[in-house]
Amino acid sequence: MFRTGLLVVFICLLGFSVSAQSRIVEISTNYGDMRFELYDDTPKHQKAFIELANQGYYDGTLFYRVIENFLIQGGSKSSRNAPPGKRIGYGDPDKTVDDEILDHYFHKKGSLCAPRQPDEVNPFKQSDISQFFIVKGSVHTSGALDTMEMAVNIPIRKKIVEKYMTPEVREQLKQLKEEKKVKEFRELAGEIKDNIETDYNLNPNTLEFSDAQREAYTTVGGYPELDGKYTIFGECISGFDVIDKIAALKTDGNNRPYNDVKIKVNVIK
Repeated sequence: MFRTGLLVVFICLLGFSVSAQSRIVEISTNYGDMRFELYDDTPKHQKAFIELANQGYYDGTLFYRVIENFLIQGGSKSSRNAPPGKRIGYGDPDKTVDDEILDHYFHKKGSLCAPRQPDEVNPFKQSDISQFFIVKGSVHTSGALDTMEMAVNIPIRKKIVEKYMTPEVREQLKQLKEEKKVKEFRELAGEIKDNIETDYNLNPNTLEFSDAQREAYTTVGGYPELDGKYTIFGECISGFDVIDKIAALKTDGNNRPYNDVKIKVNVIK
């Protein structure tokens, strides 16, 4: 009886977890269909995207910005029935959503993301949910990721070192060394080193890829340069080949495919 009761409880809990699963949407195109899981911990984006999808807002729009090894972007209402060669701009400024940029999501291949206006005019990083982009990216080597980290971190550390290793401090250290004041030299040098390390470790702009990021970027690929800059509110669960097909299309000077890629979005559950 006890084991049976536990089994019933387990099944009930399992049923609850299934019912609480993230929403699924299908983005259909004339090049094939893609399905995406929308994350539950980006509720503002999930809600807004589903509402617009149910209204048919995205239907008939185009993937109008396609850059191989980077992204495919679509959904803008100005792309609907746009004549060939027309430059298509931003979406609807009335359909913005507060950012939900979360550290545990990153721009691996298949990530469903919300574009936004630049920081200069949009300092709070509000998303333009009237359109969306899907990451294509490319596969990176571990060494390439190391180089990205160094390119960001070395200038940060250099600036911090300059903050504490002023000409006056260097002269003081030099004098202590010449006077063979080993204890005083070590105390001052240790204090400076501790200050440098503390400032560096607390700096929010340093870059260190997590194990999950490294695993994704060196296998399925993606575009790590975008991490922390845009809200990622879902990921592809089927149709990766469609992303590849669209990303490989020939485009004009505005990155718009010569052959229109029409969109229809359906909420599956």
